[in-house]
Amino acid sequence: MQLPAKVKLVDVGPRDGLQNEKEPVPAAVKIALVHRLQDAGLREIEVTSYVSPKWVPQMADAADVMAGITRKPGVRYSVLTPNMKGFEAALEGRPDEIVIFGAASEAFSQRNINCSIAESIERFAPVVEAARAKGIHVRAAMSTAVGCPYEGEIAPERVEFFARRMKEIGVHHLGVADTIGVGTPRKVQRAMEAALKHFALDDVSGHFHDTYGQALANTLACLEMGIWQFDASVAGLGGCPYAKGATGNVATEDLVFMLNGLGIETGIDLDKLVDAGKFISDFLGRKPNSRAATAILNKRVQ
Repeated sequence: MQLPAKVKLVDVGPRDGLQNEKEPVPAAVKIALVHRLQDAGLREIEVTSYVSPKWVPQMADAADVMAGITRKPGVRYSVLTPNMKGFEAALEGRPDEIVIFGAASEAFSQRNINCSIAESIERFAPVVEAARAKGIHVRAAMSTAVGCPYEGEIAPERVEFFARRMKEIGVHHLGVADTIGVGTPRKVQRAMEAALKHFALDDVSGHFHDTYGQALANTLACLEMGIWQFDASVAGLGGCPYAKGATGNVATEDLVFMLNGLGIETGIDLDKLVDAGKFISDFLGRKPNSRAATAILNKRVQ
């Protein structure tokens, strides 16, 4: 079994991990988290989201967060921009990459971004064109690629349709997300195979939630296919307001521990990463939702 020699991880904790927190997280804390992540060796960080504060109040300080970051050479800072208004607002923060987000499920698209899949693609097209014109990398996140809380199991054909449309409008990279964590290895591989019909192996990544404890198994299944890029969230932060019961993304600490054990290079210092997770977890008043972090922190006490 030939696994990739290296893996690139995108930490989505500052954005995806914090967006649903009920209590406001100050910009200074978000900035400090980004700094800790890059000091731990993360080279891809999803920082914030330029969305309406009415819908996602936690991201209302997007401009302040982007302005407050001390940028580190070699690190790519990405932001979510769901429409032209968001993209235009994001430009002042000089993002290296923008992320647009749609769904393989029609019902989820309506609940999550208040429009059909076709309408969402019409909305994304001018954003992608404007970003490319400015030399900004464009990633598309496809949610509910394996299962939907409203429609149930999602057929690979639905994944292929969305992937094809994203390629047609000029998206550089496609992230395939198991938003509610119901995927199992073979189902996830089928979804990835569908995406790979339109995107090259180097332009596809996995984004797995750990609701049913399958995120690491699903990651390994993708590694076996040669996929080498994945999203993860420090301390296992996150969830989805439109997917009841969906717990956080796979914890970055757990993923790094597994990859270390497989002899796969990540460039990430696990101890510093655990410290970053403890920092944000302490602020939120709870323990890190990462088994590796819990084990390492317990070992330190001993």
